[in-house]
Amino acid sequence: MKYFLDSSDINEVEYAFSAFGIDGVTTNPRQLAVLGKKERVVVRELGEWAARKGFTGSQDFPISIEVDPNLAGWEEICREAREIVRQGPCFVVKIPCTEQGLIAARRLEEEGIRTNITLVFSRSQALAAARLGAKFVSPFVGWKENFGEDTAGYLQDIVETYRNYRYDTEIIVAAVRSGKVLADAARMGADIVTCSLEVMKNSVYHPFTDYGLRFFTEAWNAVEAME
Repeated sequence: MKYFLDSSDINEVEYAFSAFGIDGVTTNPRQLAVLGKKERVVVRELGEWAARKGFTGSQDFPISIEVDPNLAGWEEICREAREIVRQGPCFVVKIPCTEQGLIAARRLEEEGIRTNITLVFSRSQALAAARLGAKFVSPFVGWKENFGEDTAGYLQDIVETYRNYRYDTEIIVAAVRSGKVLADAARMGADIVTCSLEVMKNSVYHPFTDYGLRFFTEAWNAVEAME
């Protein structure tokens, strides 16, 4: 299973690539607001970073950039998507799972522009994305869990449906907020998880590891202190 970093911060991207060997990046408008950067700035930074690393296309290191959420019609979504991918070969266009968004995604895929259908909250939405040939689909987990919804069955059903019909669309489990969800996604057979750097770091932490390290350090030092 691949790890994507869900961040628009170029410093976090560099750290996660070095420390965790991430396989891609996903961005969204909320991150831009937190950073206080316009999307065009983030796109330039990520494009230049990918070029320095030697990545030559989205098949090597996909970077998902979301279209302006104010856009409602498929024609204007397509226009912005084309502009995004002109700025670098690694860019994939994130498009919301609406009727107009799906129409746009189908046309873009026919043009060879890879898409990531985002804001997916149901099995039927995920099915629609796979049928039209999107490169990625992003079913959200954390937001559904906030309202007491089941996510284990929801994700498992999406994975099994894609297997049944041998869809090529890759599943990016999104809005991941814990190491448990990350591990569950792997167990189910999802292709990718995308999460924040904080979640990624927490997923490799366990208090017993710290306890064991202190225990063994004390033992080691006791032996070394012997004459």
